[in-house]
Parts: sequence; C-alpha cells; structure tokens
Amino acid sequence: MTLIMGVVNVTPDSFSDGGRFFSHDDAIEHALTLKSAGADLIDVGGESTRPGAELVDPVEEQRRVIPVISALADEGIRVSVDTMHASTAAAAVEAGAQIINDVSGGLVDDDMPRVAAESGRDFVAMHWRGYLTDPHERVHYDDVLADVHRELGQRIDALTTAGVDAERLIVDPGLGFSKNPEHNWAILAHLERFGTLSDRMLIGASRKRFLSTVSPVGAQPAERDPATAAISMLCAQARIWAVRVHNVSGTRTALNVLDAVDAQRDDHP
Repeated sequence: MTLIMGVVNVTPDSFSDGGRFFSHDDAIEHALTLKSAGADLIDVGGESTRPGAELVDPVEEQRRVIPVISALADEGIRVSVDTMHASTAAAAVEAGAQIINDVSGGLVDDDMPRVAAESGRDFVAMHWRGYLTDPHERVHYDDVLADVHRELGQRIDALTTAGVDAERLIVDPGLGFSKNPEHNWAILAHLERFGTLSDRMLIGASRKRFLSTVSPVGAQPAERDPATAAISMLCAQARIWAVRVHNVSGTRTALNVLDAVDAQRDDHP
C-alpha cells in the first residue's frame, strides 16, 4: 500500500502556500488537518527548496521545525524532517522524528551520513545536483534514466559506506530538481528502473512546475493538485512506498478509487 506523506512547510517563502503555516500553531494545526484527511506521515521542513530561495541558518531552521515536530510526535504522528543540515536532523530525531528526508542525499552537509547512521532512522536520499539558483542549470543528461540511476547509486554507496543501514534507505529520483518536464515525465514512465536501488521509493511531484504542462494555462501551484492526484494513483499502481503531497484529501480519494477497483479484480488477494 502506498503511503501518503503530507507536507508542512514552516517557512515564510514556500512556493506552494506562500508562508501560510509559518507560525508554530498554524503549522501544527495544518499537520493535524492533513492527518485527519488521510496522511500516513507528516514531512516538516523549515527551509524552502524552490529556485532562488534564501538559505536558512540551521539555528533558525531548528527554531522553526523542532517545536512542530515535538508536538506532532507527542500526538503519536509519524514525522519526517525535511532538512539538509545534520544538526537539524539530529535535533529532529531527538524531538521524535522517525525519518530524515534530505533533498541533497547527504551532499550539502558532510556530517549528515554520520548522523543518519547513528540515528538508526530511515533516511530519504534524493537525486540532487546542486542548489537551484538557476532553474536551467545542471539539466543536461546523456540518458536521464541511466544518469539519475547511476548518481543515486553513488549516493547509496557513500551512505552505506558511512554506516547507514541499507534497509533504512529510501530513494527519491528528485522530480523537478535539475530536470526539465521531459526528464520528469520520463522518470515517472519508468519508475521500475529505480526499484533496483532500494525496496522503498518516495515520489514528490506535488504542485511542481512541470505539472503545468498538463494543467490549464497559467495554473497556480494549488491548481496543479488534480495532476498531483493522478500521479499519486500511478505511483500506487507501481507499488511506490510513498508519495509526498500538499493536498492530502485529493490523493487519498484517488487512492481510495484505486483500492475500490482493485477489490473487484479477479486476481485480488
């Protein structure tokens, strides 16, 4: 069963929600709403990864996310911390986070592999080629499927060499990061290629710019939710471990539809 990871951005400059949940109380309330809507886990981040976003000092990042993570963990909610900083990851684990979700795959902070190994927590390693200061940088691939697979494999080798248990690793092909729309669609069309890297895969397509190619002209981030839900259904059909989404209810409905249809198939268990 594909899990739904609900997104909570405790930032003033999120591309998806414009900073609506920057206060701790608002972020916690939003997370509880996502949980009620059907989220299986909540991903809490304090630094925007949109192109051109301002980098956040780890001390400020922790001020933003740790109280939220602690409150959600106290509610028995499974929490993931979205961070590239080892000190934030360590503080989040101490506060109750069960997953470290690093969009750089451990490349930004040299101490991250050690923290990930010592934490014993699940670690999401995403395909990453650098900060998106220019959305058109680093988008050349000789073969996007082969290149992303190889580069992710290199990160897995580095992380396991540093002591991270291979069974704790979750891979993310990094949709929207240093990739044009054609690259993203090619990855989605061939998700099985990345199944050789890990038993678990996270897909984060929610509200990203490439979805504008299949949405109404000029669609704003929230107007890309129908495309996100469709991708979530495709991921569920491909037995992907989890999808990371902003609109949990839409994805939950899409997965409920798939479950209802599957229940009527002759080969259903």
